[in-house]
Amino acid sequence: MTSPAQILRARLDRRPVLVAPGVVDPLTAQIAVDAGFEALYLTGAGIAYTQLGMPDIGLTTMTEVSNVIARIADKVNVPLIVDGDTGFGNAISVQRTVRVFERAGASAIQIEDQTFPKRCGHLRGKDVMPTEDMVGKIKAAVDARANGMLVIGRTDAGAIEGFERAFERAERYAEAGADIIFVEAPRTREELSAVPTRLGHIRPLMANMVEGGRTPMTPVSDLEAMGYSLVVFSAGVVRAMAKTARRFYDTLRADGTSDAVRDEMYSFDELADMVGTTALLEAGKRYDPAGGGA
Repeated sequence: MTSPAQILRARLDRRPVLVAPGVVDPLTAQIAVDAGFEALYLTGAGIAYTQLGMPDIGLTTMTEVSNVIARIADKVNVPLIVDGDTGFGNAISVQRTVRVFERAGASAIQIEDQTFPKRCGHLRGKDVMPTEDMVGKIKAAVDARANGMLVIGRTDAGAIEGFERAFERAERYAEAGADIIFVEAPRTREELSAVPTRLGHIRPLMANMVEGGRTPMTPVSDLEAMGYSLVVFSAGVVRAMAKTARRFYDTLRADGTSDAVRDEMYSFDELADMVGTTALLEAGKRYDPAGGGA
């Protein structure tokens, strides 16, 4: 049986470009799959926002992320690309993270070269570790995987050392075994297009679209033409959910009813169907002696 990791690896070699929307839990994962997406991106920022109500500044733990991976993998069966931050420690910590994430159901892990505590790639004030330290982490990740999980080597060096140094780092990460290269936060379309011009011949490339972030929002078709193989919209779903939630609460507070926003909501039955309520209740009858059988 072909694993999700094998499916992801093969899919990166085909067109159109693979788009992986950000998800934060089993519900958003199911909605994304229902919408037709072939792969998902578990956003570290989104976990910090939704699970902790905190910013993306290195506050989440490996265990918290792995718990979310397991819940999503239990709900949907598509490749799950996971933001692994800095790997939650040194190279040995990276190996443990890889083993735990792979067992939980991740098809790919993204590891970045920021120092700890890290922060969102689109925030100022980042710093990066020495190249050799990150090379060691990539090698450790590759050695630790057991079932073909892909390793994404991410560099944040563009904002600190300049994009020429970021390209040099990316080349070293590819040499160390990274399956996908991710140069975070290009600031212009020119920088965005320079990444595949320089690196497109060595590994599949990932781009991250962040609404209001440092990188200009660019249509997926344009990113494909530039040479990217994977595009993620990392935490966009959280920004959409947050604004919708605020409108719901403001309306409820002002009107004493949610009628004014009902058209923006799923009905009770629609959401019940989305999460499979009827199918689960029917399945339960097969195991419940009082249910009368199938």
